[in-house]
Amino acid sequence: MNKAPTDHFSLNKNINYQEGSVVSKEVFKNKSGTVTLFAFAQGQGLSEHKTPFEALVYIIDGEAEITISGTKNLVKAGEMIRMPAGSLHALKANKQFKMMLTMLKD
Repeated sequence: MNKAPTDHFSLNKNINYQEGSVVSKEVFKNKSGTVTLFAFAQGQGLSEHKTPFEALVYIIDGEAEITISGTKNLVKAGEMIRMPAGSLHALKANKQFKMMLTMLKD
């Protein structure tokens, strides 16, 4: 869904948890990057990987264990963390959480 610049909506209400799953929903995309919402059920995660883009993760609900270049970070609702381009990172849901991922292209 590509929203117009004047559109607004609730981040929390725009994505729902699904038991045993990771749910994602792209809400914006252009040549400069993307914004994607995720809902991670408890026990779910993303294995270690890297991307060529800068990324910002904003936790909407719950808390996430985000490992960046070997350092574990506990990021809670209302907090944000930066994942530098090219850095190895992984996400784990010790408890369910929702996040907004903003990927910034050069």
